[in-house]
Formats: sequence, C-alpha cells, structure tokens
Amino acid sequence: MTTLLMGAVAYDPKVVTIWGGFRSWLRARDFDFDFVLYSNYERQAEDLVEGRIHTAWNSPLAWLRTERLAKAAGRTVRPLVMRDTDRDLTSVVVVRTESAAEKVSDLKGATIGVGAVDSPQATLIPRSFLREAGLEPGNDLSVRRFDVGVGLHGDHIGGERDAARALLAGEVDAATMIDTNHLLFGREGTLPAGSTRVLAQTGKFDHCNMSVVDTAPDDLVKRFGELLLSMSYADAEVRPLLDLEGLKMWQEGRTTGYGLLETAVDEEGFYDERGTVTATEYSP
Repeated sequence: MTTLLMGAVAYDPKVVTIWGGFRSWLRARDFDFDFVLYSNYERQAEDLVEGRIHTAWNSPLAWLRTERLAKAAGRTVRPLVMRDTDRDLTSVVVVRTESAAEKVSDLKGATIGVGAVDSPQATLIPRSFLREAGLEPGNDLSVRRFDVGVGLHGDHIGGERDAARALLAGEVDAATMIDTNHLLFGREGTLPAGSTRVLAQTGKFDHCNMSVVDTAPDDLVKRFGELLLSMSYADAEVRPLLDLEGLKMWQEGRTTGYGLLETAVDEEGFYDERGTVTATEYSP
C-alpha cells in the first residue's frame, strides 16, 4: 500500500503535535499517512507540483502559486478540503478610537501598519482594498511593514500583532489585520477594549486548503478526504487536535474564495502567471 504523503509548513511548534496526532488517528483507521515539514510555502508548492508529495496543507497564497505552477507544468491541482473557519473571512482597517478618520479616504497622507510582505490577510488584500478605495500605498499614504515570519504567508501573526502594538503606541495612524485577529488582540489585551475601532472592512475571502496534485493516487486521495470529513468534534481523541488547528469540522474544498487575493497578487506583481516569485522585496 502506498503511503499518502502530505506537506505542511512548520510555522509553529504545534504543527508537529497537530499532524502527528492526525497521523496516529488516520493510521488507527488503516490509512497509511505521513507528513513532511517545510520551512516555507514556496518550496512546498514546488514539491507538490513536482510530485514529491501528494498533498499539501496550503496557505491561500501558496494555493494560488500552486495553481500557476501546475498550469505551467501541464498539471492540475484541486482543493480537497478546508476548515469551516477558512471560508468567508474579511480583513479590517483599524484606527484608534479617538482618530478623526471616518472613512478610508480620510487616511490620505497617513501612515498605515501592515503585516509581513507575504501576508494575504494583513498586507496583500488590504493594500488592494486601499488601492480600490483610491489610495495608492506608498504614494497617497505611507506604509510601515512588519516583516515577521516571512515565508510563512502570514500564518505567523507576529507581524499583525506588531502592527497593532504600533497603532496603540501612536507610531502608525491605522493598521490592517484579519478580523479574527482583531478580536483575538482584544481578548489578549494587545488592543485593550475600547482602544480601537474598525474603519473599514474588505470583501470576503477564503483561507487555507488541502491542495492535491493530479499525480497522487486517486484511491488514497479519496480515502484521505473521506476520513478528514468524518472527523467529529464530539470525538474526545480528535477534538484537541481540531482545536489546535482552529476548526470544528472539515468541509469540501472550493476555489471560489480566492478572487480578492488573486487580484492583489497581480497588482503587486507577487507571482507571474507561471508561478515564478517576482516580488522584489520577498525572500523566503
């Protein structure tokens, strides 16, 4: 029996706990599964398309690059599953409560804090959102980037947290982050209750997915998907792993939620149409 081999990026030590636990759970159900860890998403995307791994737990940015690499190589990829928490997310532009800004256009001439250069939710999508609102980043407003965990595609939220701290300290006039992290920063005290407000919110987008390449054995991929979708939050064995991975249940993968990011990638020249990294300030 062939082992289904998955790639995952080690953005945090908990990744080993999560996928080690899933591996034990899957093997207990007679499914031969293993995983390899990567230091960045770029190599993982390349290895998936080249068939060195069968599937990859991809960030949204890695998914877009995988699609482009696969098309250029005459291959196809598809999202097998995603978390329930990966669908219909938004990013927000946050200001201090006492800020005079009432709409995005009021930020003209201001300084905005964003996440890492490769963060979809805290940099790429928000910069595109500002551009659509008539503010060209770097021209109509200054951008201060917080490059934490570059190569991890924003999975390491340190950049967003540092931007939030800079906002609170008055070092920037606004900051961008995914809506769920704005709530998290409130709960943990990084942004104390009542200290900030949401000035604007982007359209909806999807986040991570389990990407599968067409060279992977069909029977293994099908069984892998079935087993993931069968995981129940009521199962005391698997619940702690689901909590660590930030979901209650797996859902079928879809491609419809990546339009905003694709627009941003093209506007920024982050990847070309063949999936080559073309962002001049990005070095994972």
